Amino acid sequence: MLTKRIIPCLDVKDGRVVKGIQFVQIRDAGDPVELATVYDEQGADELVFLDISASHEGRKTMIEVVREVAGTLAIPFTVGGGIGSLEDMRALLRAGADKVSLNSAAVRKPELITEGSDFFGAQCIVVAIDARYDESIGSWRVYTHGGRNATEWEVCDWAKHVVERGAGEILLTSMDQDGEKTGFDINLLKAVQQVVDVPVIASGGAGNAQHFVDVFKEADADAALAASIFHYKETSVQSVKGELKENGVHVR
Repeated sequence: MLTKRIIPCLDVKDGRVVKGIQFVQIRDAGDPVELATVYDEQGADELVFLDISASHEGRKTMIEVVREVAGTLAIPFTVGGGIGSLEDMRALLRAGADKVSLNSAAVRKPELITEGSDFFGAQCIVVAIDARYDESIGSWRVYTHGGRNATEWEVCDWAKHVVERGAGEILLTSMDQDGEKTGFDINLLKAVQQVVDVPVIASGGAGNAQHFVDVFKEADADAALAASIFHYKETSVQSVKGELKENGVHVR
């Protein structure tokens, strides 16, 4: 049986880790290299770094952060934000990232998924999908640019499309649940899980260890990601894994 992964997420802006609620109300959460080291020691299975400013200066900062973190980590990590070309992917992978995450660029230029998958292998290409429920379509709509821009894509259609394009993994964030700490969006996860055959990482809504138990038992997510509850020490990776083991969920 495959073990479930616990993945802390570091949203990085101008070289610092930050966290918000529903993609706004951003506040500082610490130094990315220090936090990465702590999570490695706590037993995190992977890390995700998202450069949420992704300006020209932010990109240079991120390359340095990736290089520093790669020198201290023993676990895989994924880097996303502002990646718009094969060259951007190459630079981050060369700096020490194990995978790259595409979001807005994938919607703007879907062939980038295929190019990256063909060149580096599908296992290196994660497509991040930010989804918000839309009453007008009775489903979830895909958003880009840090949750600011609505697209024409319905989430399940987009998920199928990115996998056909060569994505090896999907990082699925519920914008409705992001930072709310009321639990992952089980219905969203189930809907996407039914239409793709690649691992899906649940993101958005973790508030306690029970929420991780729920997302693995009810939605059978492959991995679950959280940020603020780890950054602000409301719980730890060890505590979450302990709770999962007690509930019969297989973890490393």
